[in-house]
Amino acid sequence: MIRLIGYFFGIGTVMFLIVAAGVAWYIGDVSKDLPDYEVLNSYEPPVTTRVHAASGELMAEYARERRLFLPIQAIPDRVKAAFLSAEDKNFYRHPGVDPVGLTRAVINNIRTGARQGASTITQQVAKNFLLSSDQTYERKIKEAILSFRIEQAYSKDRILELYLNEIFFGLNSYGIAGAALTYFNKSVNELTIAETAYLAALPKAPNNYHPFRHTERAIERRNWVIDRMVENGYVSSEDGAEAKAQPLDVAPRRGGSYLFASEYFAEEVRREMIDRYGNDALYEGGLSVRTTLDPKLQALARKALHKGLINYDERRGFRGPVAKLDMSTDWGEQLAEVDGLRDVPEWTVAVVLSATDGAVDVGLRPGREASGAVAADRPTGTILAEDMKWGFRLNIAGDDRRNVKSAAEVLNPGDVVYVETIEVDGEQRLRLRQPPKVQGALVAMDPHTGRVLAMVGGFSFAQSEFNRATQAQRQPGSSFKPFVYAAALDNGYTPASVVLDAPVEIVSGGELWRPKNYGGGSAGPSTLRLGIERSRNLMTVRLAQDMGMNLVAEYAERFGIYNNMLPVLAMSLGSGETTVMRMVSAYSVLANGGKQIKPSLIDRIQDRYGKTIFKHEERTCDACVATAWLSQEEPEVVDTREQVLDPMTSYQITSMMEGVVTRGTAASKVNLDRPTAGKTGTTNEEKDAWFVGYTADLVAGVFIGFDTPTPMGRGSTGGALAAPVFNEFMQAALEGTRPADFRVPEGMKLIAINRKTGMQAFPGEADVIMEAFKPGTGPSDVYSVIGLDDYPIGEAITNISPQANQAVVNGVGGLY
Repeated sequence: MIRLIGYFFGIGTVMFLIVAAGVAWYIGDVSKDLPDYEVLNSYEPPVTTRVHAASGELMAEYARERRLFLPIQAIPDRVKAAFLSAEDKNFYRHPGVDPVGLTRAVINNIRTGARQGASTITQQVAKNFLLSSDQTYERKIKEAILSFRIEQAYSKDRILELYLNEIFFGLNSYGIAGAALTYFNKSVNELTIAETAYLAALPKAPNNYHPFRHTERAIERRNWVIDRMVENGYVSSEDGAEAKAQPLDVAPRRGGSYLFASEYFAEEVRREMIDRYGNDALYEGGLSVRTTLDPKLQALARKALHKGLINYDERRGFRGPVAKLDMSTDWGEQLAEVDGLRDVPEWTVAVVLSATDGAVDVGLRPGREASGAVAADRPTGTILAEDMKWGFRLNIAGDDRRNVKSAAEVLNPGDVVYVETIEVDGEQRLRLRQPPKVQGALVAMDPHTGRVLAMVGGFSFAQSEFNRATQAQRQPGSSFKPFVYAAALDNGYTPASVVLDAPVEIVSGGELWRPKNYGGGSAGPSTLRLGIERSRNLMTVRLAQDMGMNLVAEYAERFGIYNNMLPVLAMSLGSGETTVMRMVSAYSVLANGGKQIKPSLIDRIQDRYGKTIFKHEERTCDACVATAWLSQEEPEVVDTREQVLDPMTSYQITSMMEGVVTRGTAASKVNLDRPTAGKTGTTNEEKDAWFVGYTADLVAGVFIGFDTPTPMGRGSTGGALAAPVFNEFMQAALEGTRPADFRVPEGMKLIAINRKTGMQAFPGEADVIMEAFKPGTGPSDVYSVIGLDDYPIGEAITNISPQANQAVVNGVGGLY
């Protein structure tokens, strides 16, 4: 018997050794193809790029996988406890594989026939980072082998850190920080027990525990996690019971732009980031972008431009409803599907329920639950006839208008329109609105740094993503003239130089060109100051002809208005195409004393580790890093920017454009409580209306026009349309700030001259102005007129001021 037992023992031993050898050979064979677990050392998951305003407020996020990496030290113990309870309670005790859990899973699988997993957190790290998700025994064996190796190479905290930052939670969110923001709009430190437990329930099967599609199942799974937290001693029974009684309260965080009115700005930053670093860096690189946007100025810019566009549009009448609903069914469900302007929250879509002569009853768009379902409430309101009077002028088609006398003639039941809640004498009322067809742009910039403080690219980003501030190529018209005059002042002319304002004929390319002043007529010989104040086209053409268009083209390119300007005389009147951003940048050079600037929407970019990889500020200050004062000299910031215009010329053109605001084409349209310079611009047939202007420390430019250049109607000039928008924005933007004078360069001389003749004024003479002259220059002793060579003297002198008793001679102006 003993011999028989020994015999079987020997056979068993041999069989065991054979099986062990086979297992060892199999494991060795499988191990040959295992991936290198050391790649976890260089783990860099795709991380969300976040874009912030200058104030630090979050503007936008860009990601393929919404994830924010958190080191394990920043993850609260409660969050760790929830995931350990839900996924691997023995995590800190097992060597990578949990034998107890594995045995339990095998028994349950045999007993029930179900496929219950027993993967530890370490095994899930191995699978997620290094293996596929194939449901095979070979993959499980590889997973176990890698888990042992990972446990030997890394600490438990490092393994848990990898797991919590990598796992998928549903709703395109990855990692615990991204999930907390996506589901509850909270940081991980703000999560409650119930919220933490729900997030811990999701990695097992996010779709099975969807908060809206499978709410009951999600709550059941969450409560199971809470019970495990109580069982494991992480949460008290009382706190656990309270957490289980709470609803899910999931409110998915929307993507895109988060800061009011910043959509155009954020999209421009997105495009620049892609151009600079590529798609992968933007959507996976975890960059932190600090922009130049001032949220207060941005909101003010949007408000001012909206007002200007709406005022123009409403003067042209009501174009009809945006849609028509079938009123025989639930209007609320239908109205909820009508796309509104999400970035114009003041407006909401409404459907006409009934209409009388004096009022229109409307149903307002119902809200939506967090799940996306249409709310049950059906809010209603009334538009009084007096709050839709502008709509009584019907714009039928092709700008044909017909006036009516009652609200019922404007709207009918089923019509979908926009309404806005307004306050009249303390009463909330509804006003009829319509998205304007005319578009525009506004850019505000710091002239000393080139930082773009505000940018509005149109009425609504939801209506049109086309950015008229940076993408629309439009003719600047007379707003280009200051650069023609700056070229003249920089090359021998003075503000008192006199140019003939009279009809001119020019043959170019075999064609005859007869430029005209706006409104026709001419003023005869006039100073450069008068020419820019009154925006004289004929004077500008003669001045450009006198000094040569090659010089004008050089200056236009130097200021960055055009890249390769065609040196033809028509370009002197702003017939080339450029953008609002370029024009504002060019005016900033005039405002800052002639220093070249690089307009920027981005102040600084940091990589995922906090290292600065880009900054806009290029000036240097070596002594600024001193840690203590040891009687050293005051630090000096070294400005290496190119001087593209003589500072004295810059002041002269600024002084001349102050005249545009006080008595020229923008008079009574721009009324700020401080020195202001600027220039209007209007193109042929009023297709483009511009105003670009500045105070000592802020530049803003406004453009208004249809996307397809179309006449806007007689009188739709830069002074009538764009200047009021500039004025409204600047008044609000500068409110509460101290007025500052324009900086006068040392050496400038102020001499009293006659505004019309440009000659030195006599004591007691009328129409006198203090004009700025550079050293070595001054008013002429001889009345000289540029442009008389090709014009009869008798006609040219009819408008000369009687104070000019000196002889009239042909001349080119210059240094006197």
